[in-house]
Amino acid sequence: MRRTSFAHWPCSIARTMDLLGDWWTPLVLREAFYGIRRFDAFQVSLGIARNTLTDRLRRLVDEGLLEKRPYQTEPVRYDYVLTEKGRDFYGVLLVMNRWGDRWLSGEEGPPVVMHHEVCGQEAHAEVVCSSCGEQMTAENTSPRMGPGYPPHLAERPDVRERFAG
Repeated sequence: MRRTSFAHWPCSIARTMDLLGDWWTPLVLREAFYGIRRFDAFQVSLGIARNTLTDRLRRLVDEGLLEKRPYQTEPVRYDYVLTEKGRDFYGVLLVMNRWGDRWLSGEEGPPVVMHHEVCGQEAHAEVVCSSCGEQMTAENTSPRMGPGYPPHLAERPDVRERFAG
């Protein structure tokens, strides 16, 4: 069965999920942030099938989140290095980690804590407004159509109602 593509939906969440595709992709990115760079190290760390890992790494390279850099010529082998686009995904992983720590950790506490090198403290992600610095929540934030919203959809009554505020 063919998977529905969300790549052209007028929603950045849907587009991001289309790029990720499955649960392995964010885990491959997590490992890249933990310093893993080589295919065999990804494979051992995740316990992922080699063909699945090959597919996920190819997709992340094709989408510009990772870059292949040769470290050996006979046979050719590559390091997989985060690009600027890939490094920018770190905040997404931190927010997912924060949610998991809050709702899925047992009494023993979170399995991994984040140490903020700047202040020297253990910390967690918070989503704050880029304008005023206040925390953004479902109660104090609402979606609005942006400049990239397709005009032909913007005229539909159900869409207008969704963004009416």
